[in-house]
Amino acid sequence: MIYNIRGENITVTPALHEYVEKKVGKLEKYFDSPNSDVHVKLKVYNDEQQIEVTIPMPNLLLRAEETHEDMYAAIDLVVSKLERQIRKHKTKINRKFRQPTDTKYLFATVGKDENIDEDIEVVRTKRFNLKPMDSEEAILQMDMLGHSFFVYTNAETGNTNVVYRRKDGRYGLIEPN
Repeated sequence: MIYNIRGENITVTPALHEYVEKKVGKLEKYFDSPNSDVHVKLKVYNDEQQIEVTIPMPNLLLRAEETHEDMYAAIDLVVSKLERQIRKHKTKINRKFRQPTDTKYLFATVGKDENIDEDIEVVRTKRFNLKPMDSEEAILQMDMLGHSFFVYTNAETGNTNVVYRRKDGRYGLIEPN
């Protein structure tokens, strides 16, 4: 893997650089071609350490970020997030029959006995009626319930929309085309 490690409000020490390469390097076992670029951005704001890792690949972009009080702990957490993403994607594409040029062949087979389906399990199902409302009312409902997102029917269009709270504290809206 080819590493591009940058720091924002932090000096990337050789020890930190080596730790990132060691931990992210564990993901190489999932790739057939280990020549992937790895973009790592380390940030420090107030008392929080943040790491963003992006691995661009043909037909796929792996990206994860994590914030923690300790940079080394954040690195560990972001690597486990990336590993879950890879396993989830690999499971998804292995369930379908694809052409040899598809993303199925970007990942190496880790082991015959390893069952990657075990990580994906629906543990709860909720059913509810969608009330027609506008996005402002949906945000108020979401805040009142203490949730990070809220699904509703748009009163004007009749489409199902989702409002969500962003990490910066503002709100986002997802609506179909």
